[in-house]
Amino acid sequence: MPTSSSPRSGALTAPWLLDRTEALCKADTTTGREDHGLPLLRTLLRELGASVELQQVEPGRHNVLATWGEPRLLFSTHLDTVPPFLPPRRSGDLLLGRGTCDAKGQAVAQLAAIQELLARGRSGFAWLGVVGEETDSCGAIAAAELAPRLRGCVAAINGEPTRNQLATGQRGALQVKLVTRGVAAHSGTPELGRSAIWPLLDWLQRLRALPTRNDQDLGPEIWNLGTLAGGAAPNVVPAHAEAVLFVRSLPDSDFLARLRDLAPPEGAVEELSFTPPERYAPVPGFPHAFVPFGSDAPRVRALVGGQRVALCGPGSIEVAHTLDERISGADLEAGAWQIVGIAEALLGGAA
Repeated sequence: MPTSSSPRSGALTAPWLLDRTEALCKADTTTGREDHGLPLLRTLLRELGASVELQQVEPGRHNVLATWGEPRLLFSTHLDTVPPFLPPRRSGDLLLGRGTCDAKGQAVAQLAAIQELLARGRSGFAWLGVVGEETDSCGAIAAAELAPRLRGCVAAINGEPTRNQLATGQRGALQVKLVTRGVAAHSGTPELGRSAIWPLLDWLQRLRALPTRNDQDLGPEIWNLGTLAGGAAPNVVPAHAEAVLFVRSLPDSDFLARLRDLAPPEGAVEELSFTPPERYAPVPGFPHAFVPFGSDAPRVRALVGGQRVALCGPGSIEVAHTLDERISGADLEAGAWQIVGIAEALLGGAA
């Protein structure tokens, strides 16, 4: 793996990275409020000499595209964070707060890497910050309109907390609703009705008993029972019940088929959404590892002419979305240096 050297730009140092990450984290940009962070972000981008433009995704919500010359390599991450907003607080080399690793630290590490690459004589970069990644990826979907501007890019680097290892890929994201129907009756005469809840619980239990499939690059195919609801009142036999599952699916998954095979006669399956699983090409000389989360990386890859993406960044998914979200200056610095090395490997020999 390439090693760091003295930065030429002055941006690849822990104090620089921590200062700017802390500044960005002072704005509450939980999903839907991303524009609250625009003043600080635009100040940072102007400090770094970028040309900046906004793309409206919804009223009051904008993607941000920054460029340095004609883009040949795209960097991207997301602008939104999950709730609740946690103001940043700093303790020595450690920065805590919402967005420190997911994903404002990613943005700062990428921008520092761009500055180092420019200082080395490289040229032609774009940085894209998108809204809505934590919910419906509306920003990455809207960014498809920018693809003609990015056709000259050989690849993209998408930032997420991967412990500074390149992701081997990501599992699919499948959301399904299970519905069972019964017959309502007074709870004192249950024999006159038919509960919709018991068949649903039995269905879920049969699903839990199935063996778990596994992929050497993407990990296990797992599902989460996200919501469970049924009935209208305690003294009424429930006529309706439903559950929503979130499945981290593998290539050639037969999960839906197995789910339908296990369904009771009064059961139905509704597919709500699906993002297919992806495998990412390795970059020789850099460590790769399985990551348990999804990201906008597939949509970011579709923006660039080279149709290649590297998913990587400092920080750990284990603390992202928690009340203890954090990142260290050392991790940010190591991540920025790694991004420089990956960018140079993707660009090849031409300056």
